Amino acid sequence: MGRMALREGATRLFVLALSVAGWLAPAAAAEERRTEISALASRIEALPDRSRLLFDLTGLPPVTAYPVANPPRIIVDLPQVLFRMEANAGLSPGDKLIKSYRYGIFAPGRSRVVIDLTGPAKILKADSEVAPGGPRLVIELAPTSAAYFAVTAAEQARRQPADPPPAILPPQAAKLSTDKPMVVIDPGHGGVDMGATGRHGELEKDVVLEFARALRHKIEAGGRARVLLTRDHDMFLPLAERVRIARENNASLFVSVHADTLAAAHVEGATVYTVSERASDAEAARMAEKENLADQAAGLESKADADEVGDILFELTRRETRSYSRQFSHSLISFWKEVGALNKNPNRSAGFVVLKAFDVPSVLLELGYLSSDKDLARLTSQDWREHAAQKTAEAVDAFISERSREARAPADNPSGAARPQ
Repeated sequence: MGRMALREGATRLFVLALSVAGWLAPAAAAEERRTEISALASRIEALPDRSRLLFDLTGLPPVTAYPVANPPRIIVDLPQVLFRMEANAGLSPGDKLIKSYRYGIFAPGRSRVVIDLTGPAKILKADSEVAPGGPRLVIELAPTSAAYFAVTAAEQARRQPADPPPAILPPQAAKLSTDKPMVVIDPGHGGVDMGATGRHGELEKDVVLEFARALRHKIEAGGRARVLLTRDHDMFLPLAERVRIARENNASLFVSVHADTLAAAHVEGATVYTVSERASDAEAARMAEKENLADQAAGLESKADADEVGDILFELTRRETRSYSRQFSHSLISFWKEVGALNKNPNRSAGFVVLKAFDVPSVLLELGYLSSDKDLARLTSQDWREHAAQKTAEAVDAFISERSREARAPADNPSGAARPQ
């Protein structure tokens, strides 16, 4: 009888524990939602002797701010903040001291605001505070001498010699028992690095991610290759990380997707870029210079490219890889003719950092220009996106098929040298 009573008591306690857990779980989730901080709006207040950048928040995060030189910027680091604001906020504020600012996810659990300055500035205040309208982030800056700014930025650099790449969990291909080749698709920009902007607030980082997702679906539907995106959501990735993902996953092809803007609004159409030591033309050089500053846009210091070991095997591999890159570029352009949206000069080359993997054939596909009304209409059309992704996938399939045929017939090319075009 005593044992039965004990069992009944234990059962009642177990049921009670389940009930409490069931009550606490939604409460914990609700608490997590309450602690999630969002930025709802931003604005600049221009005062006679200073500039104040304000973000309306839903909470009070800790703030770290510091200057970075070459070019002059102010970096503001925060725990993860969701920026629920209009897409074009901060792009053209017209302030005397703040040229522009951008914001977004910098790394898992971390957000960042990058302020581009018109000249040297000192930080008077960088903190979150409670104001009459609610919590807000306040960054207050004042002009200063170039010498003071340089000293302050140098001191920051000594305390933090190199801003390490964000601690990102690199995407890995699924460990499947398949010999299908891997295609890595790289949606450009992301997170705090917004990329180019359309006249109605369209962001390059969003446009190219949507296309990359559509392209992944089309390639996978073809059944010839596996696909991995360097990013599948709005996050920042350093250029070197994008290349590393392709190499570590033994990619057979790397396609970086972009959508730029130009001052000349009449220029339209897609362009395919490959890597080269010397740019094919001035526009290709400008494009490479701009894209190679993507890390700087997120507040990282630009670093010189590390040279690979220049032995004979490396040079032969690089030469063959670049030959395959050009081969795919020509094929992609041919397939894109059916999309009806090619630039007048669609085949270009320059020194793109993101295309420099010596052993992975790589191209940069410029879908079009957000500054062109015609391109913008195409880039924001789901029907066009699906059609263009389909033709790109067909070009990928053709390239993979050709490479597979070559691999099955090594005797046709015993030297291992690059095949002629």
